[in-house]
Amino acid sequence: MKLFLLCLLSLLPICTQAVLPPRHDFSGQYRPNCPQADTRREADSLRLYVRFPGGTLPAGQSLYVAVWASYDAKQPLWRDSVRHLARQLRQRPNGTLLEVSLPVARLQANQVISVQPAPTPSPDASNEAWLLLTASRLTRPYVLVDSLGDPLLRRYVRTSETFGLAYYGLERPFKIKQYDATFAAALPPMTNPASKPTQPRTLTISDTVNLRPGQLVRLARQGIYALQGDSQEPMLGLLAENNAYPEITTAPELIEPLIYLTTSAERRQLYAATDPKRATDLFWLNIAGNNQNTARQMIRTYYGRVAEANRLFSAHKAGWMTDRGMLYLVLGPPDAVYRAGTEERWVYHAPAIASGTYVFRAKPSTFAPDNYDLVRRPEYEMLWYAAVDQWRKGLTAQAAR
Repeated sequence: MKLFLLCLLSLLPICTQAVLPPRHDFSGQYRPNCPQADTRREADSLRLYVRFPGGTLPAGQSLYVAVWASYDAKQPLWRDSVRHLARQLRQRPNGTLLEVSLPVARLQANQVISVQPAPTPSPDASNEAWLLLTASRLTRPYVLVDSLGDPLLRRYVRTSETFGLAYYGLERPFKIKQYDATFAAALPPMTNPASKPTQPRTLTISDTVNLRPGQLVRLARQGIYALQGDSQEPMLGLLAENNAYPEITTAPELIEPLIYLTTSAERRQLYAATDPKRATDLFWLNIAGNNQNTARQMIRTYYGRVAEANRLFSAHKAGWMTDRGMLYLVLGPPDAVYRAGTEERWVYHAPAIASGTYVFRAKPSTFAPDNYDLVRRPEYEMLWYAAVDQWRKGLTAQAAR
C-alpha cells in the first residue's frame, strides 16, 4: 500500500506540469465592433494606437498591454497596465482612441501585441486588440490620418474621403503610386488550386503623384495604391473603393457578392434587368418562398456580412472577395479561430451543414500585410454546397453574429 502511494505521489508533479493554459481562441476578432490598431515609430519608442468602438470601453475600465512571442504562445513575454489611462484616452465620434508608447528595445518583429481590459485575454479575444508586429509596423514613421488628424487604423479609403500622412517629428513630402490591377473574387473552397487564375508577379504603375509635407489628398479612382516617403521607408499599401464602402448600396455592388449563391445565367439576368436593384430584391424574395419578412432578414444577414468582411479583410481587393471573406459571407463568422505560426484555423459547429475546419496560410504583401490564403481541399465540397443550399432554400435568415 505504501509503495502504491509513493508511486502515485511521484506522478503528481508530472500531471501538474502537463496542465497548460488553453490555446487562444481569436473568434472575437471577427465579430462586429472589434477594436482596431496601428503603430508609428517615434525614435526609440513605438506609438500604439487603438480605437475601441463606441460603447465597448466602459468609463473607468482598466487596460493592459501584453507582448507575446507568437499568437499561440501560452504566456506573454511581458505585460503591464496602462498607467495614467485617462490622459491617454480621447473620445471621438467613432469611439475611444488610446495612444500609448512602448520601448522599441523590448519589441521584435513577429511578436504580437495585445491590448485588453483584463490582465489575461478573454476566452474568445472579444473587445481586445491584437496586432502582429511586422518589420514595417516597427519602423514606419507615419500613420494614416483623416482630415481632422485622427488615425484611420485601416488600410482602405473611399474615393470621396480626404486623408493624409502624419509623420513623427517634421512632416515630409511623400508620393502616391497607383497600380493597374484587376482581381477576381475568391474561388470556392473545394476548387483545385491549379485552376486558380495566375496573378502577375509585378504590377504596372499607372500614375504617380508627389505631395507636399502635410498635404491632404483625395483619390479620384478606385484601385490599389502605395504610399511612401523616401526610398528608405517601407511602402504602405492602400485600397480605394467607391461609394459607401465598406457598405454596399448600388445595384452592381449588390449583385457581385451573389457569385457564391447564384449561377452564371442568374447573374447575367440580374445585370441585364431594366431595374437591376429591383431584380435583386426579387431574387431574394423568390428564394425566401415569397415571404417578405424572411427575404428582408436574409438581405440584412448577407449584406451585413459583406460590409463586415470588407471592414475585416480588405486587402488588395474588397474584403468579401478574399478567401476569408468568402467563407464569412456564406458560413458566417467562425465559431472558433486558432492561430499558430503562419496558419489560421476556422472552426464551424453547424448542425444543419455539419462541422468543418478550414485552414488558411499567411500570404502577406505590400498591399495585403494581413492576407491569408485558404488551403483548398476537395472534401470541402459537401460542406460548401450544403451551406449554399441553406441559402437557396431561405433557411439562413438569422441575424449576422
